[in-house]
Amino acid sequence: MIMLQQLVSNTPVWVWALLVFLITRGIAAMKPGEISLTKLAIVPALFTAWGLWSISHRFGSSWQAWGEWLVGIGAGMGLGWVLLRRATLTLNASTGKLWRSADYSLLPLLLITFAVKYGFESALAVSPALGADDSFRAAYLLLSGGFTGIFIGKYGRYLRASHLATPRGKLEAAG
Repeated sequence: MIMLQQLVSNTPVWVWALLVFLITRGIAAMKPGEISLTKLAIVPALFTAWGLWSISHRFGSSWQAWGEWLVGIGAGMGLGWVLLRRATLTLNASTGKLWRSADYSLLPLLLITFAVKYGFESALAVSPALGADDSFRAAYLLLSGGFTGIFIGKYGRYLRASHLATPRGKLEAAG
């Protein structure tokens, strides 16, 4: 219990602010509505930036670390793409925003992703030697990249759907 208290109290405030932000994004996604492509890009951009920082901070220019992370991103992108295979979107030509149906997968994905990344980062902070353990490192990089890739894949699906706009302003189910 003491270790958990120390872990939580030593976590930077920005991490808790990020968690609150992710929860609000996940809850908002559960309601259908209009949203801009820019707002849809925030979550993938946050996780990409967090991943870039983590890898460069922990592993420097290790081609193996970057390669494992990119493999994870590639796999995650495929999963993210599939998660929105039935999404139908409508483009509001006057605002340029997309109307999207509710996305019930986002909040659980955000919470799981946060927990996994937080867990790995905490383990590395407590025991930096784990960064040299090949199995731990591969799990960390593949999972971190995989979750980031899911959000990139979902965003890619939104982008593709927006480019398939029909003259009436309807967007096809990105399939």
